[in-house]
Amino acid sequence: IWFGSLVDRYRKKTVMQVSAAISLAVYAGCLVLYLLTPKGEYRDVTSVWLWLLIVLLMTGVIAGNIRGIALSTLVTALISEDRRDRANGLVGTTMGISFLATSVISGLLVGFGGMFYVLVMAVSVLAAAFVHLAVIPVPVPPAAPTQQAVGSAAPHAPGAPEAKEQAATLIDLRGTLRIVRGVPGLVALIAFGCFNNLLGGVFMSLGDPYGLSLMSVQSWGLLWGVLSTAFILGGLLVARTGLTPNPLRLLLVVNLVLWSVNCLFPLRSSIVVLAVGLYAYMLLMPYAEAAEQTILQKVVPYERQGRVFGFAQSVEQAASPAMAFLIGPITQFIFIPWMSAGGGGAELIGGWFGSGPDRGMALVFVLSGVIGLVVTALALGSRHYRALRARLAEPGDAVESTAEPTQVLQSPA
Repeated sequence: IWFGSLVDRYRKKTVMQVSAAISLAVYAGCLVLYLLTPKGEYRDVTSVWLWLLIVLLMTGVIAGNIRGIALSTLVTALISEDRRDRANGLVGTTMGISFLATSVISGLLVGFGGMFYVLVMAVSVLAAAFVHLAVIPVPVPPAAPTQQAVGSAAPHAPGAPEAKEQAATLIDLRGTLRIVRGVPGLVALIAFGCFNNLLGGVFMSLGDPYGLSLMSVQSWGLLWGVLSTAFILGGLLVARTGLTPNPLRLLLVVNLVLWSVNCLFPLRSSIVVLAVGLYAYMLLMPYAEAAEQTILQKVVPYERQGRVFGFAQSVEQAASPAMAFLIGPITQFIFIPWMSAGGGGAELIGGWFGSGPDRGMALVFVLSGVIGLVVTALALGSRHYRALRARLAEPGDAVESTAEPTQVLQSPA
């Protein structure tokens, strides 16, 4: 939430550079820590040094989220409304390319060289990204006063302490919540994203163990490199065709397909079935991501978009790790024994579903997919869906809510 406030308050390029600099400093510190700590410490799950390294690495990851928030608002400022869905598709393609490189390289580096080469790569790439961003010209839209924006907090009374005023301007959570509540159906959309990520925490926790039960870590990394080409292709398809006139309906329909895939790929303990299911999942994911981005860019005033994007990401992304922490022990101590030899599940459905630890994880995937299908179907028929669809059909553009018109650039596409 605070990151979104920074994006709204300062120049987008500046906050992106600061984000890269912080992550670079953190990963450099992690590299030094890794080199100075005896390697045996990292094989002990109770080691303080291991958990210090993990916390520092996650700090660098979190700092990088500022770039994503800033990029979403730049799409609004620099691309005309009728082209933003295509631009969001190109953003998805960019993410897919980076995901491909990361999956392949990190899988190989971890498999053959451990964390040392991974940290060296992280430091090198971030340093190159910082220098590269410094030479890219980013047009700055005309500043608009946010005091009169919809949902803004009332100005401070004369004589209020400057520090308090600055803090309110930086955070302004109440104003952000007013914006979110003021758009019919937007709260439900964010809640739906939170729910999707909640179930997505199942894959965060079990995806690697399930895949590694079928193949080596090197092969798993290479497979994800191949799968990420689907994300690239999906983003290019969005950039080529755009979204439908009703991106909200598209978002929900795509989710129906995604949850169906989540139900089907675990039915057989096969790396081929897993790969096909994940490829279809990755191919459609850019459509869902671009649709959600396009909706927010349409209904949220530009001068508040950083805060709303930050708020939405905070709510949605908090769900995945929360579920990941819960589902790991639940799977380990309930579903895996239940589906292993002698367990009730193995006797009940093991004849056609299979038995063993991997089948326990697979059952969790299937159940999460069924829940996702039910909730998405209910969302399609809800009043919140109808209210937000009506708001999206209204004329007007988020950039037009600023006091001074922003120069909107046409997409080169």
